[in-house]
Amino acid sequence: MIIRDFTRTLRVGLALLLLLGMTSQANGQSMEETNSALVRQAFEDWENGRGSVFDLLADDAEWVVAGVSPVSATYPTRQALVEEAVEPIHAKLATAITPEVKQIIAQGNNVVVLWDGTATALDGAAYNNSYAWHLVMEAGAITRVTAFLDTWALVELME
Repeated sequence: MIIRDFTRTLRVGLALLLLLGMTSQANGQSMEETNSALVRQAFEDWENGRGSVFDLLADDAEWVVAGVSPVSATYPTRQALVEEAVEPIHAKLATAITPEVKQIIAQGNNVVVLWDGTATALDGAAYNNSYAWHLVMEAGAITRVTAFLDTWALVELME
């Protein structure tokens, strides 16, 4: 009985996986293409002042700013990231950060974005930084980010 139930469950699971694979192929896009397109569109929207990549974050997304500088940290939720990092950074800027994507690389549910950001600080100084963000995607939402950047340039802005 247990083996029969396990076999039935296994067959249903395999059928669902097959169906999901066929659906992905039917719309002509792989997971990588879909995730890349979502991220690329979010960066284009950000560049054009119509949104940002942060719009793709799941509420429980974890964001890690790599490194050992004073701004390196782990934010356990989207809200924590926005309140503790994004808003304080924006408060130091006279202009929004404008992103320029250099490359997007996707494999499975992982997307890596290499990009440069420029802005003007409140004191008129230029803020320039280069970023590498490793994004983990699930069902069209970003669930985890590891952000690599010149954290010392960010420290200088925040002082």
